Amino acid sequence: MRRDEFTEMRAFLEVARERSFTRAASKLGVTRSALSHTISALEARLGVRLLSRTTRDVAPTADGARLVESIQPHFEGIAAEVSAISALRDRPSGHIRLVCPDDAVDLVFRPRLPAFLRDYPDISVELIVDNGFTNIVERQFDAGVRLGEAIARDMVAVRIGPDVSYAVVGSPEYFAAHTVPSTPHDLTDHNCVNLRLPTSGALYAWEFEKDGREFSVRVEGQLVMSNIGPAINAALDGAGLSYVPRDLVRQYLDNGQLTEVLADWAPTFQGYHLYYPNRRHPSPAFSAFVEAFRYRQR
Repeated sequence: MRRDEFTEMRAFLEVARERSFTRAASKLGVTRSALSHTISALEARLGVRLLSRTTRDVAPTADGARLVESIQPHFEGIAAEVSAISALRDRPSGHIRLVCPDDAVDLVFRPRLPAFLRDYPDISVELIVDNGFTNIVERQFDAGVRLGEAIARDMVAVRIGPDVSYAVVGSPEYFAAHTVPSTPHDLTDHNCVNLRLPTSGALYAWEFEKDGREFSVRVEGQLVMSNIGPAINAALDGAGLSYVPRDLVRQYLDNGQLTEVLADWAPTFQGYHLYYPNRRHPSPAFSAFVEAFRYRQR
């Protein structure tokens, strides 16, 4: 492949990934007009239209999508080999981008990241907090974090934390003015802090289980949050009942700032997993990260 052909193909892949000439040009370090000229030259040479352009979006045509599918693995292989060669020194180096729910930051990464960063000073880690079902391939993350039940089967999944138990909690001040619920269905009479699901926009239905029976309860209340942290604070402030990972509120349960109810109905979910597409040649930095955070049951 001639150098100009390689440049054209790389430019086309970047535009197809970003769905924007402006963003792709910024990543490639060229002007938008120069990038547009490169794509036009490629389309003229191949004799087919590869991109559909509108005022709001740029998307591959059917021929463009076919070309992306055929050449993208080769470019990823080249990038992986270049990264591997550049990392062939005493310590792994590089930048790792992850997307994860807000509670995973506290449950998984906060306790172990400091040691990892000390052990690998040439590796930098970027954690993007997003409670939605982010497409890690489309948004070019190295990996994502989800509970085990929520990972697609075509992804590699590595467990990075123990099972997660959830608890319904409220402050002593709240229970001084409200009757303690004896069953999950009693929650319909309580002021509950709801959690908005970013992907669907719906409110999360609180999940319970007992004697092998699983069910959900749709609760109501004056507050709706998008993250677990503010929901915990709302419970501490006496604003209502919250449904949160027990390990995140254990200290408040121990010191009496919060009280757990319906403990017999509390569900347990598979622990958090790191998930990512299958890579033939993962970078040394990414491999070191996976091994450092792999969960090893004691």
